[in-house]
Amino acid sequence: MQASILAFRGRRYLWVALALTAICIIAYWLDDPQEPPNGGTLLGYSLGVLGALMVAWLTWFGVRKRDYLSGSGTVQGWLSAHVYFGLSLMVIVLLHAGFQFGWNIHTLAFVLMTLVVVSGLCGVFIYMQFPERLSENRGGASRSELLDQLEDIDRRSRRVAAKLPEAFRDVVTSGVQRTELGTTLWQRLRNQDRSQIQLPNASATVPNKGQEAAMDWLAEQQSRADAESAATIAELSALLRNKRKLLRQIREDLRLQAGLEIWLYAHVPLTAALLMALLAHIVTVFLYW
Repeated sequence: MQASILAFRGRRYLWVALALTAICIIAYWLDDPQEPPNGGTLLGYSLGVLGALMVAWLTWFGVRKRDYLSGSGTVQGWLSAHVYFGLSLMVIVLLHAGFQFGWNIHTLAFVLMTLVVVSGLCGVFIYMQFPERLSENRGGASRSELLDQLEDIDRRSRRVAAKLPEAFRDVVTSGVQRTELGTTLWQRLRNQDRSQIQLPNASATVPNKGQEAAMDWLAEQQSRADAESAATIAELSALLRNKRKLLRQIREDLRLQAGLEIWLYAHVPLTAALLMALLAHIVTVFLYW
């Protein structure tokens, strides 16, 4: 899907958007309003109405993509049209304004529209790149399957630790309970490992980034243990190494997923601001022009 968004059905919506843009440019070139081109001419009003309708239609995509039972085309087709008509809208609005701008609500609406389009293009780039990287990182597994593997390693670690003195069971339990995968979007985006662990005879928890604190403690205990206990500790250490590798995989998955989501934190509020500015623009035009 990601590879065919822009090429949907032979780039159908690219050609439609180019044709619409070309018609508007020709109309602008042929128009002779006997005054400098601006939004107050007949053509300016016509292009303004077209632009406002396009903004409303483009905004409706947020509703359409959640309506899974809709029969009005595929989400993939809507997204392809969303991209191309969003770019076309930039040209149409410039023609509507006659390339005239000032420090007013009309220019604010244009600036907000530009930011919405730019953030949308960033979103398209992200969706073209990140899903493939997500798939490669997961190695054919889903996130829930990765989490199931993590839970299985924790269970096996507890069973192995049960063969050792109580201190080992406490260390394993503390490591399991205090392992963090990122509680906020920003932490997941930065791929932060804020895991902690309570080691025996320590007055407070210590950082356990990459399970390093737990593995260092096990290595120290293994060096002083008898042969049988050392073999069991080695088995426990191997499980923690597998856990470290799996945690890195899961954190990378969460980081990429956060990248898919983060652009919406700009795109959606900017779209809401654009709608308010557009409404103010329309009301101002009809009241004072």
